[in-house]
Amino acid sequence: MTLSQKVLDLAIQIQQISAPTFAEGPRGEFVRDLFVQEKLEDVSMDSLGNVYARLSGKQKKARALIVSAHLDTVFPAGTKLQIKKEAGKVFGPGIGDNSIGVAALFGILWAIRERKIELKHDIWFATNVGEEGLGDLRGMRGVVERFGKEGIGYLVLEGLALGQVYHRAIGVRRYRIIAKTRGGHSWSDYGQPSAVHELAAMITQLTQIRLPREPRTTMNIGTIQGGIGVNVLAAEAKCELDLRSEDPAVLAKVVSQVEDIILHWNHEGVKIQAEVIGERPAGDIPADHSLVKLALSCLQEQGIEATLTNGSTDANIPLSKGIPAVVMGITTGGGAHTLGEYVDTEPIQKGMESLVRFVESVG
Repeated sequence: MTLSQKVLDLAIQIQQISAPTFAEGPRGEFVRDLFVQEKLEDVSMDSLGNVYARLSGKQKKARALIVSAHLDTVFPAGTKLQIKKEAGKVFGPGIGDNSIGVAALFGILWAIRERKIELKHDIWFATNVGEEGLGDLRGMRGVVERFGKEGIGYLVLEGLALGQVYHRAIGVRRYRIIAKTRGGHSWSDYGQPSAVHELAAMITQLTQIRLPREPRTTMNIGTIQGGIGVNVLAAEAKCELDLRSEDPAVLAKVVSQVEDIILHWNHEGVKIQAEVIGERPAGDIPADHSLVKLALSCLQEQGIEATLTNGSTDANIPLSKGIPAVVMGITTGGGAHTLGEYVDTEPIQKGMESLVRFVESVG
């Protein structure tokens, strides 16, 4: 069986284990058991649910490379996780983001052993929780806290990112905003404030903030809810706001503008509360950094036209602390975060070869 088929088969097994953010336990235990079966050293699970294992290199005092992949998915418990196979594609919620990323950790291990590759350094494999949504990268924060700045750096695996090398981390700030009023009857209390009306009007003002195209900066109201009936003045309404920018200074400016609007929206009969529910720090390493150049070279060796890019991933945490990190992918695909998510099967082999080459050559 080819390396790519073994990785795909394992990815399907992993995908079949539900792992919503904050409920990754069963998937983490499955991975921990596999690490034990592979006879890796220092297998453990921390209090967050991150799972670790070490593959020894030749030089005992050499700095280690940390290779990570997140366990969680965006899909809630109860989502039907059926797999569908078509010519050159495998469909399934979470198959690309990030089941195949987790499976690729084992693909790297298998290739190193089967090819008798002698590593100069240790590899720490880490599967972490809390990458998606409101997980706020809590798992990777724990991983980085454990290893600090002592290692070579981080190779972060994202299943559908083949051909892209992330070396810059986008800053993110997220809020839950709640509007509260006394509420009442839509007829007899007409003229009194409605939390839905107030929140909608405030959102309109927020979205009128002018955002620069360069550096790219975005705003999104991802959820909104409130009220209890069509003939009721809503006593409460809430929304969730996502702000992002390539430039930390620009993000800080937008955050200041948003918070100013929120602060001044409070008036008689209307109370606005805002809670920060997520903060992903920005950071980067230069394009000529040795890890970036190596990642590009390993992809180019496989005939893959590689591009440098940025994003919001687990790599935000090490990059924000000045620790070298790059993100690489395993294959291509589409429909990420939808029930129609899929991976392309043919590129998996090249993706795995590029990863194996990276861990073999780094140091």
